[in-house]
Formats: sequence, C-alpha cells, structure tokens
Amino acid sequence: MKFFTAFIATFVIGAVVISTPSVDNTENLYEGLCVVEFNADFNKQNSVPWIESLKDCKGKRVDIASEPQKQVEHKIVVVPTIIIFNEGEEVKRYQANIMMQLEVDAATIQNDIDEIIMSDF
Repeated sequence: MKFFTAFIATFVIGAVVISTPSVDNTENLYEGLCVVEFNADFNKQNSVPWIESLKDCKGKRVDIASEPQKQVEHKIVVVPTIIIFNEGEEVKRYQANIMMQLEVDAATIQNDIDEIIMSDF
C-alpha cells in the first residue's frame, strides 16, 4: 500500500512538472479561517463527511487528482490530509495513517478552530 501511495504521488507530481502550470491562488481560496480536505477520487471512501458542517469556518475539498498543482503547493504526501488555514497560512495539519484513513474527528478539529478564534482576541 505504501509503495502504491508513493507511486501515485510521484506520478501526479510528475504530471505537474510536465503539463500543469502552478497557479498560486492560495490567498483567494483560503482567506479567513478555512478547513480544507485534500483527497483523491481513488480514496473517496475515506473522505470525511463532516468537513462542511464545521462551525465558524469555511469547509472545502480539493481533489489532488484533478488539481495536482495543489498537491505540490501544499506538500500533500498522503490522502486524505486536512489543513486548517488562517488568512491563507497553514496553522494545523492532519494526515491519514498507513491505511489512508484519518484518525481525527470533527470534535477535535472544531476544538482547534475554536482555539484559533480565541487566540485572535
């Protein structure tokens, strides 16, 4: 499984270098407090169903197979990966285990969001 994941990542990254120009719209895409799940269609069974239901933030999904430049830009090495952005800057990252499953739950991420909001005061 690890070899397969590395192969897919290498293949996608190689495609970026050859055919996909890197576009940096991070400021527009991740402004404010935003939680982004990076995943791929081949792993959609391990996608988190609660990303859009988090409170006091925007929830987004990025398919690295259709947007490989985002995989390179954010150094995604395993899917799914969840990144919390605050004003376009990464403040927290959660990565899947070797079985390509996240071990974090919505309550933990919501707690992190609440702490980020409180730290701004």
